[in-house]
Amino acid sequence: MDNAAHAESLDHEVYRTPLAVQPEFEFRTTPENYRLGYVQERKLPDRMKVWRVQNSPTGSVVAWGSGFEDSPDAEILALGLNRLKSYGDVGIGRQANVLQWGYGDPPSQMTEAGRRLFLNCLHYIRRVEGRAPLVRRECEGRLSALRWASAQKGATQQKVVFIGTYPQDVMRKYQGRSDKLNDYYVKNVELLYWDEGFRVDDDLRSLGLDSNRKVETLERLFALLKDETHAETARRVLDRYTDGHTTFDFRNGRDRIYFTDVGGYQFKVVPEGYLAAK
Repeated sequence: MDNAAHAESLDHEVYRTPLAVQPEFEFRTTPENYRLGYVQERKLPDRMKVWRVQNSPTGSVVAWGSGFEDSPDAEILALGLNRLKSYGDVGIGRQANVLQWGYGDPPSQMTEAGRRLFLNCLHYIRRVEGRAPLVRRECEGRLSALRWASAQKGATQQKVVFIGTYPQDVMRKYQGRSDKLNDYYVKNVELLYWDEGFRVDDDLRSLGLDSNRKVETLERLFALLKDETHAETARRVLDRYTDGHTTFDFRNGRDRIYFTDVGGYQFKVVPEGYLAAK
């Protein structure tokens, strides 16, 4: 990671309180690696708006962006300018009571905006003091499937970086057809889950459901248990996305139900009162 952050996330309160953070913006050439595996609709510009956090030329990315915010206790506070990583990877983040700061200079070598942001982040995270993370990373976020599938264009199937990313049956099916592999994952991104590689949930599709991470999907699966025609498939899918022990209150606790990719492609429930201080 470079010594700068992208100009996103500036509406977060850590840029306003208790100190006003006023970054000095500049434009830097868009890293070529950003274009590899970039899957959003809008095209990346040739130069990107960033602001310098510290004086030393490099920092250290703290986490992949894919899946970082798929639990209610994690948020990205700044995207790092990454010459060797992907666009959207985390330069500054928070998970529960842990502040992840990817810039290594001491305050004396930070910019004024960097120093102020650091102090604001410490102030902000005090409100969740003693609160442990809800999710431990077990899998890659689903967008990683798109990143590597896109990177597969022009690369050989044997390249080490792809081993374990896609199931062997999928690799064999699309061998030598990297564009088709990419299209397959892009088309099915809402149905991806992890089982020795990224797989598409055809069981869920057979039930007429278009996403495995919506609370509405979970509610519908429980309803289908009463339908003799679909009960067996619904149970199999529920076993895939729940731990078999967690209970889900769709009437009174719906807002506490969430789905996490990195936490094992599972529906989970935020403990009552956990987010009260946020």
